[in-house]
Amino acid sequence: MTSSSTSVDDPHWPSLLDAAARDVGIEAHYQPIVDLTRGVVVGYEALARFSEPGPRGPDQWFAAARAAGRLAELEAAALRAALRHRDALPVNTFLTVNLGPDVLTHPVVQRTLEEAGRLDGVFIELTEHAPIGSWQPLLEQLERLREAGALIAMDDAGAGHAGLNTMLRLRPDLIKLDRDLVTDVHQDEAKRVLLEMVGTLADRLDAWLLAEGIETWAETEVLARMGIPLGQGYFLARPAPPWAGLDPDTALKLMSLARESDASSLRYLLQTCATASADDPAASDSPGPVVVLDVHSRPVALRDATGVTTALWDDIKVNLDTPIAQAARRALTRTDGRWSELVVCTDNAGRYVGVVPMPSIVRHLAGEG
Repeated sequence: MTSSSTSVDDPHWPSLLDAAARDVGIEAHYQPIVDLTRGVVVGYEALARFSEPGPRGPDQWFAAARAAGRLAELEAAALRAALRHRDALPVNTFLTVNLGPDVLTHPVVQRTLEEAGRLDGVFIELTEHAPIGSWQPLLEQLERLREAGALIAMDDAGAGHAGLNTMLRLRPDLIKLDRDLVTDVHQDEAKRVLLEMVGTLADRLDAWLLAEGIETWAETEVLARMGIPLGQGYFLARPAPPWAGLDPDTALKLMSLARESDASSLRYLLQTCATASADDPAASDSPGPVVVLDVHSRPVALRDATGVTTALWDDIKVNLDTPIAQAARRALTRTDGRWSELVVCTDNAGRYVGVVPMPSIVRHLAGEG
């Protein structure tokens, strides 16, 4: 039962909400999002935190704001706090910010988003706490956000109002699996089958898949071996002021998992290569090839040793779990004598993870590597 000190009827709420709406006593902590294949932090979820002393947690704050008809004001304040450190985000990481679909079209939230300017590298994470009442205004607002550079994430997929139909209508760029599907996944075959089904849907929607609520290494290991690309949870890293990293031991264990995979896929031959941002592909001073990445770490071009930059063809970009022999056959179909060019490897989310030179593939198939 809710105590009187945290009840939505608490007489202190009006003044507390007034202060938060003025950005007083509200800040953001950031929980790392981890690439389960590479063992590196690739993003952060911003979570609202309140400095007012007492037992009131974030859930009580948002419940009180909803009861008072001020949810949009509080979510706008949390959004401003989340974006406050955006310019200092570590290189090659993204930011997710939470917003309810029921407030996304509210004028105060729209104004906050407009004042934020371009939203490249930001995921608008739609929470599941309320049903979607009217689809058309929401879809129009999401389109405007996409035009401003934002991507759309769907929170708690598989729970509450975040069902399959919602996924199909929203077409999110990132699907966050509900923690109930993740808890004890290493002991539950039915959950693993369900995750595989959602993974197939994510592939068809060209969406990234993220398992949230990871609490143990056993869960992490199973999810990584299943090919779930992204993970988040207290076992990996807790919410903290900007910008926490991943425990080195956990990172090493994740990278070791990748190397344990069978020697028949490109993952086994993976090598590093210099990279550069698409905004400034000439920035890297590497004398060798340079892979040019967009703001979401997806490879878009290749700069060769002579300094010439060319757009990457789809037949050069290959998933890192592709069998080596299949990758070789695919390379042979390239036209214009390009069969010997690098194979640029991506994860299940289409993000760059490394390269494989064609000589390495040939030596492996000849039994020499």
